[in-house]
This record gives sequence, structure tokens and C-alpha cells, in this order.
Amino acid sequence: MEVRLYVGNLNKSTTQEELNTLFTQAGGVNSVEIIKDRDTGGSKGFAFITMGAQDTAEKAISMFNAYSLSEHALKVNVAKPRA
Repeated sequence: MEVRLYVGNLNKSTTQEELNTLFTQAGGVNSVEIIKDRDTGGSKGFAFITMGAQDTAEKAISMFNAYSLSEHALKVNVAKPRA
């Protein structure tokens, strides 16, 4: 079952490729979506990563929550469902 992770406190210059490479270390990454500002097209500083399985998502959280990427301590947890 796929698990969607919230990744916050990203540097505005972080790319999808960087996140994909990083999170692949924990297991299968299905998708990476950096959330962008509608007006400027720039990163809002957070992303959603869909992992292929519950165990890889848990591993990614333990590996990368508080991980320093581009001098920013990442916040990684299971994404809340959309309201």
C-alpha cells in the first residue's frame, strides 16, 4: 500500500531530483511533488513524497526527519488526508 509523506522546511532551491535521490535510500519512491506558489512558480518550501510501502515510509521518516539538507532540518511525517 502506498504511503504519502509530508516533507517540510525545504530550502526553496531543493529539486525533485534531489528529494527522489535522497528518499530512494529508504526504499521505493513512487512520486515526488514539490508544492509551488501559483503566482511566482517558486517552491513553497514543502513537498509530498509517495512511498511504495508502509515499511519504506517508516524507514524514510526515521532516516530523514530532522535530517539536514541544504542547511535546513527536514520535517518528515505521514501526510494528513485532504479535508
